[in-house]
Amino acid sequence: MAASTTSTAAKTNLAAIKALTFLMFMMFAMTTDSVGVIIPEIIRQFKLSMTAASAFQYATMSGIALAGFFLGFMADRFGRKTTIVLGLVVFSADSYFFAIGRAFGVFLALLFVSGVAIGIFKTGALALIGDISTSTTQHTSIMNMVEGFFGIGSIIGPALLARLVLAGISWQWLYVIAGTMCALLVAIALLVRYPATMKPAREEMDLKRTMAMMRNPYALAFSIGAFLYVASECAVYVWMPTLLAGYAGKATFVTAYSISIFFLLRAAGRFAGAWMLARYSWTAALTLFSGAILVCFLGAVAIGGSVAVYLLPLSGLFMSVIYPTINSKGISCFPKSEHGAVAGVILFFTCVSAAVGPLAMGAISDWMGSPKYGFVLAAVFAGLLFAAAVYNWIFNPTRALLRELDHSQYEV
Repeated sequence: MAASTTSTAAKTNLAAIKALTFLMFMMFAMTTDSVGVIIPEIIRQFKLSMTAASAFQYATMSGIALAGFFLGFMADRFGRKTTIVLGLVVFSADSYFFAIGRAFGVFLALLFVSGVAIGIFKTGALALIGDISTSTTQHTSIMNMVEGFFGIGSIIGPALLARLVLAGISWQWLYVIAGTMCALLVAIALLVRYPATMKPAREEMDLKRTMAMMRNPYALAFSIGAFLYVASECAVYVWMPTLLAGYAGKATFVTAYSISIFFLLRAAGRFAGAWMLARYSWTAALTLFSGAILVCFLGAVAIGGSVAVYLLPLSGLFMSVIYPTINSKGISCFPKSEHGAVAGVILFFTCVSAAVGPLAMGAISDWMGSPKYGFVLAAVFAGLLFAAAVYNWIFNPTRALLRELDHSQYEV
């Protein structure tokens, strides 16, 4: 009877941990993935160029990148719970200051701090996924579920923001709402019992370990894959509204909801991916879907707005499984005691891409006089990602390593 009660409590606790992780990703996605809707507002509010307005994207991403790289080890050294709670507290406090901000520079500073907070609790959450997984395959499945909830936040955020603007309420209140949700998550996180973190004897978990990751071929390869993917993804949710702003064809309804359609398809694909990648080859899936993304981008650039209005939102379906799978397999190539550090490195490359990619697209679009040329650059990123996926599918260089770690890290 006692054993049954203990088992039930353990299952309930595990369910609470998963729910908290899902909600964390959903909450911060409401802000980070609303930037494409916010940018037209701040261009009008502060009379900015496209290049200057893209600072709203790279301010947050720079904060996440720096936190991932320099503070990623915290999840390994101080534990997942401490790291997650610290990041959530900072994010919640920072979000309330948006309500009183008035200057563009103040908003950029607040966005940077929110990015640092996200980087702290996200690396803790990514490391936690390894602790609650029973195999590298399940790790990938849970990662897709987590990113599926991120996708839900990506839908809720822009929709809520559009509602606020329509009601004459400033976009700033989106951050206040997210901050309030975050405060509730802090309370939940303090009550949940986290699993013990595996730690190797006589090894320090510090910045030196993270620096060593930068020389590891597996960490570097998956980080570059994440960089190429995110540069392609950001092209759509940051600049698609601007690209389609002058569209006057029959699909104006699609144009009005293009961001929401993109995020809806991405979220749906990730939930489906959680099922699919537990059963089918992840290397083949990456190749198939990255190739489909490339086709969408080439069609949008070559034919123009009449096709882009359909292909760019549709690309969300094909993008769905790529980032969580790259992230999961990159983290799974290392012992659980190093998951915080490697998650931080991949997150660093992710956010550098999310900052540099839209900035480069904005600069090229300003220089050439049309947002179309920014999407030419995005097509180049998508082409490189497809080439890398084909190589990975043919040679599968991580097969033996993942099999070994399945036995040494997940069967215990």
